[in-house]
Amino acid sequence: MFDVKKKAQEMNDRIIQWRRTLHATPEIGFNTPVTEKFIVDELEKIGVDEIRHGNGMRGIVALIKGGRPGKVLGIRADYDALNMTEDTGLPFAATNGNMHACGHDAHAAILLGTAKLLTECRDELQGTIKLLFQPSEEDGKGAPAMIEDGVFENPAMDGIIGLHTGNLWKGFMPGEAGYRFGALMAAADWFTVTFEGKGGHGATPHLTVDPVAMACQAVNLLQLVVSRETSPLDSAVVTVGTIQGGTMPNIIAPSCTISGTIRSLSPETRKNLETRLKGICTDVAEALRGKASVSFRYGPPPLINDRGMTEKMKAAMEDILGTEAVHEVEEPTMGGEDMAFFQEKVPGSFFFLPANYGDERDYPHHHPKFNLNESVFWIGPAVMAKYALTW
Repeated sequence: MFDVKKKAQEMNDRIIQWRRTLHATPEIGFNTPVTEKFIVDELEKIGVDEIRHGNGMRGIVALIKGGRPGKVLGIRADYDALNMTEDTGLPFAATNGNMHACGHDAHAAILLGTAKLLTECRDELQGTIKLLFQPSEEDGKGAPAMIEDGVFENPAMDGIIGLHTGNLWKGFMPGEAGYRFGALMAAADWFTVTFEGKGGHGATPHLTVDPVAMACQAVNLLQLVVSRETSPLDSAVVTVGTIQGGTMPNIIAPSCTISGTIRSLSPETRKNLETRLKGICTDVAEALRGKASVSFRYGPPPLINDRGMTEKMKAAMEDILGTEAVHEVEEPTMGGEDMAFFQEKVPGSFFFLPANYGDERDYPHHHPKFNLNESVFWIGPAVMAKYALTW
């Protein structure tokens, strides 16, 4: 029987080198030619059975065909970075104005490690593994693009797994791992509302229709949708992040625009928040003699882990790490993750691999000093390979 844990531990240095190479050349969105070439080259060296990329196809898909017939398991990793300047001081720090400040460099390296393990034991593998290397997660466009390009076809997937590393969830020590049944991460949607009125002199407000006043009323009322219309057992967030209107303190502007984000953990709450946003803004504008135009953009849906898949994930994690190092994630995060688009299509399980230090070296995600504890990277390939061999 292939010793997944031992092989993964022996491979950790190689995973670290993959991660450092990716870290030094971060790219954003779909503009990722250097990253994609590196991943494809490494997959060819590893010896997967088939690689698909380019020719208008977004992302990279690779197949590993097992020695016995069975179902098709997708394993996904994102690889895009953020447009921000790194301030870690690492010898492999990026210098191109972008930064891997969310762990996607590690995700891609870990999936390469998973591919290496599974090619070495493909005779024991039942079914087919479909590796998904995905760009453009940070703007939520990568997963829908890969779905549009046919990632669920030829062959169709029966389930999908993946992980997030870093320090998203508190209470974990290096060398541990976390799972959660049901909602793990929130839907992340975006809105822009423009209130229109009639501008004029600030000394004669009665001759105007004030859109700034409309925006202020709407912002206050939107908070009541969470505190008075949403169950306290079903978390939600409505954040107005920008408000733009007017040019001078003695001029009433003809228009005012607000924009923000809505986060939710259930499809029902998500739909209600959208409906109430549109209703409140429209009604407030009309009540104050103006009008409002509302633009709503869907981001990733809630990331909901399938119970059956997650039970098997928990078992694989405990087999690799022991029961004492595997814990349930107590609370979901209101951060979004476009892995959720894949898990809308097939049952899936997304787990947490903390790569923190547990001390002052830990910085939050999207921080210019964000870094990872590389000593635990082997856990990701070990768990995912174990899952693939036993699910």
